Amino acid sequence: MEFATPIDTLCRIIIRAREYEAQVPTNYDGDESPDNVDGDDEDEAYSVLDDDINTSVEEELAGIIDDLAEDQQAEVMAFVLVGTGEYDASDWEEALEAAGEESHITDTLMETPMLASVLETGMAAFDLNCDGVGSIS
Repeated sequence: MEFATPIDTLCRIIIRAREYEAQVPTNYDGDESPDNVDGDDEDEAYSVLDDDINTSVEEELAGIIDDLAEDQQAEVMAFVLVGTGEYDASDWEEALEAAGEESHITDTLMETPMLASVLETGMAAFDLNCDGVGSIS
């Protein structure tokens, strides 16, 4: 099967999604666990692995998705739909159609829990992986 989205682009999304998911709240004083932080503030700062604040990861991930052509965005969304189990690999055309009907793909993907893992699972259903691509090995 031929896909419109290059494998290196899919892998780049996975790499950035992992970094995005690794961010933890930084509005604690260091004496308490990050699990005990009050998460009610929508504007709370995030950092990667308790390091310096890195909002550029979120912006870059959203930018990568936004820069894709419409059919490529739908493809990424369809891989996610297969990865979550909503569709089977054999139902690819249906998953692609459902993804194409999504009006805010970037927002939906950014809000997808464990996006990197789900996207990898969806790709694996088609024997695609990021081995040897970028910094994923």
